[in-house]
Amino acid sequence: MSEPNPYADGEYKWGPGQQGATPAYGYPQTPPPYQPTLPGGVPVPPQYGPAGAGMPLLSLGDIVVVGDQIVTPAGNMPLKGAVWNAMDMSRVEEKMPTAAIVLAVVFFLFCFLGLLFLLMKEKQTTGFVQVMVTSGGRHHVTMIPATTPDTFHWVLGQLNYARTLSI
Repeated sequence: MSEPNPYADGEYKWGPGQQGATPAYGYPQTPPPYQPTLPGGVPVPPQYGPAGAGMPLLSLGDIVVVGDQIVTPAGNMPLKGAVWNAMDMSRVEEKMPTAAIVLAVVFFLFCFLGLLFLLMKEKQTTGFVQVMVTSGGRHHVTMIPATTPDTFHWVLGQLNYARTLSI
């Protein structure tokens, strides 16, 4: 094991390439390029190229449509001919808040109108909207949290846009 490598021609070939005086890592030695600003000293927002150059057209959870590709954690899929589906797995729970019970008890002692506080209701949306995409022999599913009753309608609007892009 202490013998030299018989296949080596004498020069060191392993590891990162040897560079001259240019450092490969660390803080950049050159100043950043000039950044134009607006009159108030506010930086100009970046200008993006055409949509096919990598700018996302649509994003639903971890599904992103970029140009003619659907990018998912499972891999890229072709956009043309993709099949999009959504399933509403959310629910709206209606309950009586604690403050209503306390107010009803306190005001019941003074007058019977305190019982009107028992009519107070609180609605809370919980659950997820499941989005499925299938294209090019691949399948990916993502879950989007439902925070309002309109979340499913918003997702359907996004899916309809994705379906028009898939034609």
